[in-house]
Amino acid sequence: MLIAEIFYSLQGEGELAGVPSVFVRTAGCNLRCAWCDTPYASWQPEGTPRTVDDIVAEVIKHPAQHVVLTGGEPMVAPAIEDLAGELKLLGRHVTIETAATVAPGGIACDLASLSPKLLNSAPDPLTHAAWRRKHEALRWQPGIVRAWLDAYPWQLKFVVAQPADVEEIESMLRQLQRDVPRHKVLLMPEGTTAVTLRERAAWLSELCKRHGFRYAPRLQIELYGNKRGT
Repeated sequence: MLIAEIFYSLQGEGELAGVPSVFVRTAGCNLRCAWCDTPYASWQPEGTPRTVDDIVAEVIKHPAQHVVLTGGEPMVAPAIEDLAGELKLLGRHVTIETAATVAPGGIACDLASLSPKLLNSAPDPLTHAAWRRKHEALRWQPGIVRAWLDAYPWQLKFVVAQPADVEEIESMLRQLQRDVPRHKVLLMPEGTTAVTLRERAAWLSELCKRHGFRYAPRLQIELYGNKRGT
């Protein structure tokens, strides 16, 4: 499979924020989010072809028990099921960070980190017309999200760019037709700089209090900035 990078860092987002983890970032994505902060793995995928054995050998060089399969979109990577299975056999905790547009199909997973995309993610209709149509058709798949919720421990993460996004999230949650505890819904401010994140945190934190959602900082930006390998 094509791998953009493998690195050892701290989990920056979600319920496991701050936990030392090995990240395996696959190259390739079936969406084209306008604000994507890993274009080298999504918009113009670049990487090195690596076998499952090669990836596992790289992962176990590090002391972390937590491994994060991310992207791009890891669920479109060939042999991702084999990789997740091998990591589980080694006793690793496997988090899969996915937009939940691809059904799980029984993949080994300890935490499904589901990040369905909002309207704010759509690419520009003029310069990326074809991708915008594909993106809009794929980005929200409530039936697939339900399949993940029913099969694994999970968290729901949403990237929020403006206050109106929260009402869209409420609508999406109703469409899931599941009992979704409010603290399992994590809202992250959109942005690639600490300054932007702090500005949006001011109003997003208040919206989280109002709606009962969990505010989720982006620790990797605060610690390292927006750069690869973090």
